[in-house]
Amino acid sequence: MTLIYRLAAVLVTILLLAPVSGMAQQSSDDEAAVWATVEAIWTAEERADNDQVDEMISEDFMGWGNSSPAPRGKTSASMWREFNNDQQKGLTHELYPLSIVVHGDMAVAHYLYTNAVQTKDKQVDVSNGRYTDILVRDGDTWKFISWHGGDNQ
Repeated sequence: MTLIYRLAAVLVTILLLAPVSGMAQQSSDDEAAVWATVEAIWTAEERADNDQVDEMISEDFMGWGNSSPAPRGKTSASMWREFNNDQQKGLTHELYPLSIVVHGDMAVAHYLYTNAVQTKDKQVDVSNGRYTDILVRDGDTWKFISWHGGDNQ
């Protein structure tokens, strides 16, 4: 009889843990997709690919960079991005992920960065900072709905 109870306990444990394992895999896949999206927008911005950046930002975006006096919507963020692209050229960047939390169709990514640009007068400017990005699932992709951060002061 004891063997039957042990086998039943093992079976119940396996059945209870199976959904958790599946959820953990889904969460891990979502975290990887979110991080890939964060990396992709930085690469698009470095290349000054404004069309790709605009595609990655939700229509109801509202973000607040450290250099902004107030939060900016998608149109304002796009205008300032184009202005900055006229003033400097992206050279390279490196991102350092700190944490990613996925909750249903929303994700929060915290990370640090180092960024290098070349100004119009051919000076190289290297900066460091941090960002918190908030993304929402849009079908099979993730889009930015907000962010906050920027260069360290």
